[in-house]
Amino acid sequence: MRADFDVAALDFAKGGGLVTVVAQDAESDVVLMVAHANADAIAQTIASGEMHYTSRTRGPWHKGATSGNIQRVVSLHADCDGDVVLARVTSVGPACHTGVRSCFGDTGATVDALDALDATIAARAADADREGQTPSYTRQLLSDRNLRLKKLGEEAAELVAACADGDSSRATDEVADLVYHALVALRATGGTLAGVRAVLAARHLAPRS
Repeated sequence: MRADFDVAALDFAKGGGLVTVVAQDAESDVVLMVAHANADAIAQTIASGEMHYTSRTRGPWHKGATSGNIQRVVSLHADCDGDVVLARVTSVGPACHTGVRSCFGDTGATVDALDALDATIAARAADADREGQTPSYTRQLLSDRNLRLKKLGEEAAELVAACADGDSSRATDEVADLVYHALVALRATGGTLAGVRAVLAARHLAPRS
């Protein structure tokens, strides 16, 4: 998250102790939700790197604390009047309590295949192996460190070979295979696709020398 956000520039008094917060996906620019925050919520957001809001009726709330649908902060920006904050974020799961990506409904964004794949891997990781049933390939990888590292190396080598041959079709297939195995290996370490997105978004927005 950018560290140059000036909290002192915010005008909480204008909104009765609150500022309006617009949460926007840092990668797609889709507006996810609009909420409010008091000074304490903004301070917690900056300290934790995850979005905190203030409900007019329910008080303070940490986005995703109960649902798991957290929003990791990429950057915060105050508007010219200091009473609105644009929060560019990466999301884990949907922003809306109805289960859709944005509180504004279908914004024309297509289903993200990487998000769908990561969600499937997460579901497999949460499933317990059932006696008498053959575990899925993903479960086998998650349960066997040597197997998943071996497959990760094999897929990387196959991608190198496809690129060396200049075979774009095969290289595309190999990238897909490598991404899958990389996400499984990442999940086994406790990492997530959302974390990768946050790193990439932060790098993209970082000032260039």
